[in-house]
Amino acid sequence: MTPMPPATPAADVEALIEQVRLGGYGVLPDALSPEEVAGVNAEAIRICRGELGEIGHAPAAGRDDSDADVLRRYLCVHHPHKLSGLVRRSVAHPRIVDTLVRVVGPNVKSMQSMLFIKSEGRPGQPWHQDEFFIPTRDRSLFAVWIALDDATVENGCLWVLPGSHRRGVLYPDREQDDARFDCSIEAYDFPYRDEDAIPVEVPAGSAVVFNGYLLHRSLPNTGRHGFRRALVHHYMSAESPLCWRVPPGTAPARWDYRDIVLVAGEDPYAYKGTADLTRAYVRPDKDGGCDR
Repeated sequence: MTPMPPATPAADVEALIEQVRLGGYGVLPDALSPEEVAGVNAEAIRICRGELGEIGHAPAAGRDDSDADVLRRYLCVHHPHKLSGLVRRSVAHPRIVDTLVRVVGPNVKSMQSMLFIKSEGRPGQPWHQDEFFIPTRDRSLFAVWIALDDATVENGCLWVLPGSHRRGVLYPDREQDDARFDCSIEAYDFPYRDEDAIPVEVPAGSAVVFNGYLLHRSLPNTGRHGFRRALVHHYMSAESPLCWRVPPGTAPARWDYRDIVLVAGEDPYAYKGTADLTRAYVRPDKDGGCDR
């Protein structure tokens, strides 16, 4: 990683924390420097070419394909930190961690990374709450969504429903066949309208920090050329066991998912050790068929 950017002024940090508290999200400017963004984008090409290791369900690519053609075959790679030391280091980037300890607490762990590569015409994701997918006992889940390109309405930036996290309620979910979205389920029957949503347009290097209960979505990349790449990490309090991916026959109350990265403070459950449980894989999309 290149040298860290200057610290955010205290007043800006306080404003960010207050926006996260009230609105459920906030923008951390310059989370990654331009040099760091370029490094991650270069690493993404190596990941998608298979140079750093096997990716489950990866699309076939020819040796003579251009870098852009290789990237266009992918929509999202889950757990790229399992392949790339650079991505793994970004999980614990000091600028990001400094914000996390303010919104999550002094002890913070990460359990997931995702590399989104949304080229022109590729779909977004419907309304959803991250806590639906990664259930935490103490409601401490947060996402850090790092723009690797300027994220705009045209190329499929995030949209959020401000304040939708406050009730701490998980809304009903259903499968959907909307051509605008990938295979993800959609949340519905919530007391908000699409008209209430706002786009979160951010320049490359900025990070959107948001609560696990916040309703959010993204729309397709309608630009004529180019990508909307993003690197996303999920975090929670290390003080809470993680009841995620519970093995069959295991009581959820006794399970603690231990394929984690501690990024701040202490892990009260360090005596359990850590485990290597996941591998990088490609997110299903409708072009490749949905696993339903």
